[in-house]
Amino acid sequence: MSGHNKWSKIKNVKAKNEAENSKLYTKIIREITVAVREGGADPNSNFKLKSIIAKAKTYNMPSDNINRVLKKNEKDLDNFDQITYEGYGPGGSAVMVEVLTDNKNRTASDVRHIFDKFGGNLATSGSVSYLFKRAGEIIILKGKGLTDDDIINHTLLSGADDAEIYDTYYYVVTSPENFYEVKKYFEGNNVEIEEANVNLVALNNIKLPEEKLASFEKLVAALEDNDDVQQVYHNVNLPDKPEEE
Repeated sequence: MSGHNKWSKIKNVKAKNEAENSKLYTKIIREITVAVREGGADPNSNFKLKSIIAKAKTYNMPSDNINRVLKKNEKDLDNFDQITYEGYGPGGSAVMVEVLTDNKNRTASDVRHIFDKFGGNLATSGSVSYLFKRAGEIIILKGKGLTDDDIINHTLLSGADDAEIYDTYYYVVTSPENFYEVKKYFEGNNVEIEEANVNLVALNNIKLPEEKLASFEKLVAALEDNDDVQQVYHNVNLPDKPEEE
């Protein structure tokens, strides 16, 4: 997806989630729970946990919610399974769905039903994943006292892989391994970050015809609304949405 549409997608998802904070916080708590179970409750030695907590704070999640999970004994942690589903949406679009579930049969049935309902279908493992790579993505809005040259310089000094410059924002990309250090560098140099996450990024993107795009957007919305779904990634260029939406 082009950088411009990356930011458009982030804005739309964030706005929707902020209107449904309870559901969003529940999903983040699940992520924290799994990270603690796998790597312990100390963010300084558990990179995955540190990244999730950073994401939680960007959504103004109360610290008490986070601390309750960190203080749990291992035997009290909920038993969630991490599963990634691969599928095809309308027009041959590629879709990756990451879930955390305590009932694999229920979740598989729900995800399959959503794909079928909106003109897609689930695929076998490996059918779609090769079209994506995992990368750290950092969004920095313009108008914060930074010039294009400043961002390029910071990108080089931080160890990030690349920076792309758009009309209203900067898009910085880094390897997952360097993500936290790059983010820390920008913050340490008083650069205000609007959004920062490690995500799956499509290697190439497609444009859907209007009649397919409507069904595709409904598919993604339905998947994101499912309680067990944590993230939905795809390779479709989405049109811009008006700010008021």
